[in-house]
Amino acid sequence: MAKVQEIQVDNDVQQEIAAMIARARAAQAAIEHYTQEQVDELITAMVWSVAREDVSEKIARFAVEETQLGNYDGKFLKIHRKTRATLMDIINDKSVGVIEEDPVRNIIKIAKPIGVIGALSPSTNPEATPVIKSISAVKGRNAIIIAPHPRAKLTNKMICDYMREAIVAMGAPADLVQSIDVPSLDKTNELMRQCDRILATGGGAMVGAAYSSGTPALGVGVGNAVITVDDTADLDEAAEKIRISKTLDLAASCSSDNSVLVFESIYDEFLEKLKHEGGYIIDGEDKQKLQNVIWVDGHLNPDIVAQHATTIASRAGISLPEGKQFLIVPEVGAGPDYPFSGEKLTVTMALYKIKDIDEAIDLTNRIQAYQGQGHSCGIYSNDDDNILKLALATRTSRVMVNQPQAASNSGNLWNGMRQTFSLGCGSWGGNSINHNITWRDLINETWVSKPLAETKVIPSDEELFGKVMNRF
Repeated sequence: MAKVQEIQVDNDVQQEIAAMIARARAAQAAIEHYTQEQVDELITAMVWSVAREDVSEKIARFAVEETQLGNYDGKFLKIHRKTRATLMDIINDKSVGVIEEDPVRNIIKIAKPIGVIGALSPSTNPEATPVIKSISAVKGRNAIIIAPHPRAKLTNKMICDYMREAIVAMGAPADLVQSIDVPSLDKTNELMRQCDRILATGGGAMVGAAYSSGTPALGVGVGNAVITVDDTADLDEAAEKIRISKTLDLAASCSSDNSVLVFESIYDEFLEKLKHEGGYIIDGEDKQKLQNVIWVDGHLNPDIVAQHATTIASRAGISLPEGKQFLIVPEVGAGPDYPFSGEKLTVTMALYKIKDIDEAIDLTNRIQAYQGQGHSCGIYSNDDDNILKLALATRTSRVMVNQPQAASNSGNLWNGMRQTFSLGCGSWGGNSINHNITWRDLINETWVSKPLAETKVIPSDEELFGKVMNRF
């Protein structure tokens, strides 16, 4: 009897998702031949529907209340500012018809929609993620169905409803954007099975499920940003930007500074500057107390993720002076025996004293071999040799230079990174891509190849193989 009930539930889930997919396909077909102007008006309206100040305020407050993660200021910045920045980043991109011409190879590239995008949205960034993924999908003339984390389901529904109203106001079908309003693991898995492409942002288990679903998937890797501060850095600027990054939305971002490596020649001076910015040193017996609160049975404690420093310290039985915003844990090693070297998703950072850039590279690689390989690292430096040396020798997809990490590697107004909340981590992080995922990853491309003006000629063996001919 139990088996029959299980099959019935599975059938109900299949039918519910199939109905959503059918509505999405009908909506997508209605815009498949939209002009570039129509597409861009659609995504502009979608962003405006949630980025208006009064609506952004409502969403930010609601997201904090529902998820109990992060803070109002961080979430307001993301829904009000990050969505605008993302729109700015893609609005002038050509995504309809011929999008690229290569005169050297005589190739023309034509954009074609994929169909229905199945998107996973996390509880840590539930305010802007649905918007950014939706406008990326619609920019490619696709429909999208969003499966939210259950902890953020009402926030997701609110945002999707605003976007749906805007879409209808622009004369397009509301079902271009749909949300799974009562999420479950079964529904998410079924969405991934039935959609045309998966855009997965979330925990490792969900990304793994996306890759094994049988549907082409774009997944992201684990974050664990490691930041180096060398002896040429502007220390006041570095301390301020590390504080900004570490405390943004109470470290809900996977790009938050988790370990900071400081040259020993400036270590004491820089530590004082971090303390001036609101950092508080946790060592001795308090370090073990904090560890016991952040990790339970070897796993991050969900109750302390993206919480205020005072809340975390209180639960650990640590008295935190007034005005302290983040916790600094001096550390020496990397790996499972040194849990503070891993991702913490809290306003807690590990602090290391290092000799030089070579030790920074070695330690960065050891820390990220434990967690976060391929995601990102950063450096505060005015020495181009050190910057390039770090970039060349670390297994990372992004190196942010003299920028607040959490606010920068997914794109911001002060850099040229593509705006996104989906960060590919390459083979290092178990992903198929390294770059920041945008609308360009949510289209098919037809390549039109014309004959070259002059046919290429294979050169002589001497010219082509050169010195290797004499090696064997």
